[in-house]
Amino acid sequence: MHSHRVSVALSILLALSSAPLLAKTPAAAAPLSPATACPAIPLAAADASAVRAPSAADAWGGPRRPDAATLSDRVVSYSIDAELDPVKHTLRGKQQLTWRNRSAQPVCSVYVHLYLNAFEGPGSTFMTEQRASEQGFRSNVATRDGEYGYIRLDKVAQGGQPAKWTFVQPDNGPKTDRSVVRIDLPQPVAPGATTTLDIDFFDQLPRVVARTGYYGSFHLVAQWFPKIGVLELPGERGATAPRWNAHEFHLHSEFFADFGSYDVRITVPKDYTVGATGQLTGKPAERGGKVTHRYVQHDVHDFAWTADKRYAKPLVKTWNGPLGPVEVKVLYTPEYESNAEPVLQATIDSLDYFSKTLGAYPYKTATAVVPPYGADEAGGMEYPTFFTADSTKMVEAGSIGRWMLDFVTVHEFGHGYFYGILASNEFEEPMLDEGMNEYWDQRMMSARGQHLALERPWTRWFNIGFRIPPFQMERLGASLADPADPLGRNSWTRLSSGSYGTVYSRTATTMRQIEALVGTPAMERAMKLYYERWKFRHPSLADLRDTLAEGTGKPAIVNAAFDAYIYGTGRTDDRVESLSSNEVLPLPGYYEYQGRQVLVGSKAIDKAIEKHRKAWKDKHPDAKAGKGAFPYRTVVVVRRDAAKPPQVLRIRFADGSHRDFPVTSQESWQRIVVTTRAKAVSAELDPDHLVWMDANKLNDSRMLEAQPAASRRWFGDFAALLQSFFALLATV
Repeated sequence: MHSHRVSVALSILLALSSAPLLAKTPAAAAPLSPATACPAIPLAAADASAVRAPSAADAWGGPRRPDAATLSDRVVSYSIDAELDPVKHTLRGKQQLTWRNRSAQPVCSVYVHLYLNAFEGPGSTFMTEQRASEQGFRSNVATRDGEYGYIRLDKVAQGGQPAKWTFVQPDNGPKTDRSVVRIDLPQPVAPGATTTLDIDFFDQLPRVVARTGYYGSFHLVAQWFPKIGVLELPGERGATAPRWNAHEFHLHSEFFADFGSYDVRITVPKDYTVGATGQLTGKPAERGGKVTHRYVQHDVHDFAWTADKRYAKPLVKTWNGPLGPVEVKVLYTPEYESNAEPVLQATIDSLDYFSKTLGAYPYKTATAVVPPYGADEAGGMEYPTFFTADSTKMVEAGSIGRWMLDFVTVHEFGHGYFYGILASNEFEEPMLDEGMNEYWDQRMMSARGQHLALERPWTRWFNIGFRIPPFQMERLGASLADPADPLGRNSWTRLSSGSYGTVYSRTATTMRQIEALVGTPAMERAMKLYYERWKFRHPSLADLRDTLAEGTGKPAIVNAAFDAYIYGTGRTDDRVESLSSNEVLPLPGYYEYQGRQVLVGSKAIDKAIEKHRKAWKDKHPDAKAGKGAFPYRTVVVVRRDAAKPPQVLRIRFADGSHRDFPVTSQESWQRIVVTTRAKAVSAELDPDHLVWMDANKLNDSRMLEAQPAASRRWFGDFAALLQSFFALLATV
């Protein structure tokens, strides 16, 4: 057996050395006949990102009307029969994919995602990028022999006629990537018409990695079925002509798909518990020791499910929302029973918060899964009405583990709005989902008063440790001092995994700054407008920008932030460069007196000053230091770097008063000069903490007279806080 494997391996290596590895398909692609030829529709560019042109008013059918028959403009429907072999971790599926041609021209080829092929071996785009990444992916669990996964097309037919297909690499990835396939249709699809593809497919699930797979009897079945790409029309997300949007499955990219309906029948052994997108419809049918569960959900753009024989009895509760009752369910294995109630409560709280602050939750179910021990890679992932949470042994209130459990639950539920209902393109503009969701999640965590506790039980004995408010935590990880990529860039054309990670924290910080500058009520109005206008419609960055500008009534602030941080790599670091405050004293020289010039010498001036001081002191015996016979001239120089949002400079005086001055210059510096009766004691930029994108807050203030003891103590506290924070990163 061993020698046979060696000979097979040698044969494969020889084949690789003599020709490119081109995956063969059951039916090779062939040119279309003249009778079926139609204009080719190009793919979205490999560097597509950061849309600047707003979508047309009628994009994606226009804003959804309250009296519309359906929540979304249903472009596609999937009817799938799937049977899981939980021992071999395989799945056989039969699928009817019905798709409508929204364009004004016939369509002869469609593009379909085969996401599971990202995990078939080293030749995929995903695995290639993973090897080049300094951070890998999530927990970076190594895939061993027998733990890879793939999806295989066994049949594709249109109206009973076999279709031909070939693998393509829209983003110029390795020729061995098989995550996108072009299917050439036997019959063109006329404008406005629909067609149905009958597809047989086979899945080998991987050992759980990057949002999908198995671990023991646990199965998270995601990215598992052939899924058609999106045909975008002129005026939609910057398109000027029809184009297919179907990118390869990259290391950090997620998904983009049309809204539609799913009717999925899942067959598993009868001792397995199933949870899935949508509503369980009818009574599960048992036959031959297997049970088939039917789940139906309309107006979504993806479908995922889980099955495990170890699941405990699900925790179920009904939340009564503005659109009716919602069944909230938590699936968990016995070792994480303590996690179930916190996840349930965080889900219910999220339903309430998002419904009130963005718009009413439109579905009838919300299912959360707590991954079992050993399946961490399955945690923290979202699908419509269905998501995976985190797991922890630290569930006591105030602990780091509980904070993470609650936040991951809030975050993954929140994706149901930004990834799910708004359905932005996570390939090209990940900021619209990951970043905007992070921003709204941290608003919810702030509203809950749930700060991150950087402490352990033993630290409380010594009264050490810190609690960081959510948005302060985001600032620490936002790479404000040296951003490598614009926030609006796509998910794969980035300097590093770390740069991609700032999509979360830097977006949240940017939006928090916009909110601070325009005012919270204005931002909340604008976000409600964004949701109402773009739900079920796939907005772009330009659509978000224009809606925020309109909704806040502060287009200058919104547009400046987008230009600086989202379309560019703007860096803000305003600082107080210098501060002086000196008495304004009379000086020697010629003065006009009774119609003639009189020379007043230094000695005379000194005597006059001394006399005036004495008289003032006699009149004000209890005057505090910093206030005297003569006024003070205070000069503050502010230095400005790169992106320059409007700021406020606050000068405090010895008599306890203060004055605020606008800092709006777009030059590299601004000088503020003021004459007052009291001496200045300090100058501080952004005293109300509105400018969250400032890279270094330590240089935002300056004391006239240094107080080293106080500054050392403050800096020591800050250094300890950072140390605690980075220790946290190493343990969670």
